[in-house]
Amino acid sequence: MRSSYLFTSESVSEGHPDKVADQISDAVVDLFLGKDPEARVACETMVTTQRIVLSGEIRCRGVYDEKQFPDTHGWAPGARDEIEQVVRHTIKRIGYEQAGFHWQSASFENHLHGQSAHIAQGVDATGNKDEGAGDQGIMFGFAVDETPELMPATLFYSHKILERMAADRHSGAAPFLQPDAKSQVTLRFDHGKPAAATAIVVSTQHSKGYDEGDQEAELHAYVKRVVADVLPAELLSDDTVYHINPTGSFEIGGPDGDAGLTGRKIIVDTYGGAAPHGGGAFSGKDPTKVDRSAAYAARYLAKNIVAAGLARRCTIQLAYAIGVSEPLSLYVDTHGTGTVEDSALETAIGRIDKLGGLTPRGIRTHLQLNKPIYEPTAAYGHFGRKAEGDLFPWEKVDLVDDLKAALA
Repeated sequence: MRSSYLFTSESVSEGHPDKVADQISDAVVDLFLGKDPEARVACETMVTTQRIVLSGEIRCRGVYDEKQFPDTHGWAPGARDEIEQVVRHTIKRIGYEQAGFHWQSASFENHLHGQSAHIAQGVDATGNKDEGAGDQGIMFGFAVDETPELMPATLFYSHKILERMAADRHSGAAPFLQPDAKSQVTLRFDHGKPAAATAIVVSTQHSKGYDEGDQEAELHAYVKRVVADVLPAELLSDDTVYHINPTGSFEIGGPDGDAGLTGRKIIVDTYGGAAPHGGGAFSGKDPTKVDRSAAYAARYLAKNIVAAGLARRCTIQLAYAIGVSEPLSLYVDTHGTGTVEDSALETAIGRIDKLGGLTPRGIRTHLQLNKPIYEPTAAYGHFGRKAEGDLFPWEKVDLVDDLKAALA
């Protein structure tokens, strides 16, 4: 590892158009899982000026069944209206009541339809065949000791800046803020540890007038106060460079300013570029899709390895084939920071019975993923969040003793 280097990560707010789409898709996932824990959902959302469009494939007992409800194209009475209500509520919660995108008046189209029978036959458990993965692919998990949450510091602080701004917007403490925003944090690292913030970028949608004069100065001063509250004081100095709304005016934002699509912020969702990514998005997918559940499992394993003191930095890769239950491969890389061989960690993971062999069913059972817990994941990152109740179970560090026992 280089002794000194700069690294940068970005985040986007809950009002960013792509994140609006992610939150809508996960709100739909939660709606279906709340009615049927075995629901199959692949929901894609597109948002643009005064328009919301859903597409994708579903299967859900009592909600969508082409045989049970043939006269309504498979939809149970009232189900389509309920989906629309959930979508509009999500947009209202985010805070969009603008002429170019309003939760109440935007047009809505629902093009969800039944899951392909050919996909279902590969995924469903039948006879002696266990449930298979919902698709092929590779998934990565990562953890590093740069923050107490074992996340890359650049991404963690990028998220926290926007979370604080959103909280102030919702509470009324910063009424000049509008929902759309982006942040970016550049840190200098010395010997692998964050040493100084060299640059902070924040672009935020704002009310009319906050791009000039005293109001612009108020906005800039506010952003700097948020950064000072969020980042450790030792990282900030007079040498830290701020770029606040560097293009000038940012009144038109959100889906009115730029179309949004589900799954376009996969680096923001994961590790901010500090770790590899397999390419699969999370939002809009039920947990039989290993793009989601196996990525959560990989984070869970990597975080527990670092939390156990077995490494300072850990990357894990899993690979699956559609319709096949067992993972094709498990790879552990502690980047030279491990206290035991990486191959020993791979063997130890395989010895932990509670993980269910890291099959899709085993992951879902251990982490209890068949619940409506996904909308909160769809903004400010899926990782580095506080495990509380049913939420973010992959962030628990309850595997530490099991890993140490398996290594003994």
